[in-house]
Amino acid sequence: MVPVTLHDVVRVRPAAAPGIRLTVRFGGRLAGPHAAALARDVPTDDTNLVVRAVRLLAAEAGVEPRLDIDLVKAIPSGAGLGGGSSDAAAVLRAAATAWNIDWPADRLAAIGAAIGSDVPWFFAGGPAIARGRGEQVEPVPALRSLAAVIACPAVGLSTAAVYGRCTPDAGHRGMAWQLAEALAGGGLRPALQFMDNALEPPARQLCPDVDRLLTALARAGAVAPRLTGSGSACFALTRTVAEARSVAARVAAAGVASGGRWPGVFVVRLAEPGRGVQLPRATGG
Repeated sequence: MVPVTLHDVVRVRPAAAPGIRLTVRFGGRLAGPHAAALARDVPTDDTNLVVRAVRLLAAEAGVEPRLDIDLVKAIPSGAGLGGGSSDAAAVLRAAATAWNIDWPADRLAAIGAAIGSDVPWFFAGGPAIARGRGEQVEPVPALRSLAAVIACPAVGLSTAAVYGRCTPDAGHRGMAWQLAEALAGGGLRPALQFMDNALEPPARQLCPDVDRLLTALARAGAVAPRLTGSGSACFALTRTVAEARSVAARVAAAGVASGGRWPGVFVVRLAEPGRGVQLPRATGG
C-alpha cells in the first residue's frame, strides 16, 4: 500500500456541548459538475467512519465525546482509494490531540482496526505491506520518485461484492516484497512483473466500465494499468508527472467521447515522508 498526494482534509475543534457534530463538504473534482458521480453515498451521520472512530476513541479513553468535525472530501468514494479509512485515521490523531490523549500511534491504529481493515496502514506514514486483514503493517524501503494516473468510472463498487467473487490465484501470492524492492531499487520497469490484483477479474465482471477504463488507459499509453484496491478506480504508474499528465489528458478525452463514463481523472505523485505530504493529514483547533 502506497500513499499518494490525493487527500481529504479533516479539521476538528473541541466543543463546549456534548456530542459529535460532523460537517461534510466537497472539494476538488468532487465539488464540480461530476460531484454526483464521484461523491457517492458519503454518510453525514453517525455511520460515517470518522464519527465511529472518535466515539470508539472516547469510549476507550473514558472521555466524554465533545467534538466538531469538518470533513472536506476530495477522494472519490466507492473507488478503492481508502478515502474513508484515511479520514478515520486522521480524526483519531486529531481527536487524541484535542482531548489531550497521549497515546502512541500503534494504540490509535489498533482502535482504527476495529473501524476498518485499511485504517492501521495510514499510521505507517509511508509505503508498507499490510497482512492479516490489514492490522499487520510492515514498512518497506522508500520508493523511487514516481507519478500515477488514477481514473474513476461514474459508478462505484461494493468491496464486499468484489471480495465475494474473488478466487485468488495462489501463484500470485507473496509478491508484495518483490514489488516493493523493485520499486525501491530499479524503478518502474523491473516492477511490472510483480504487479497483479486478484480482485480485478471480479471487478470487471461486476462493473463493465472497469473493463472499458483499463482498456482506455492502455490505449492512452499507460503501462500495465491495474484496478485500485477493490475498485472501481483504476491506475497506472508513470516515471514522471509530465508523463502522467499526458496519459491523463488522453484518458479524459476518451471518457468525454464515451459520454462521461469516467468523470474523475487525477494525476498524483507517490508520496513519501519528507516529500511534502503527511498522512494522515489532520489539524486540531
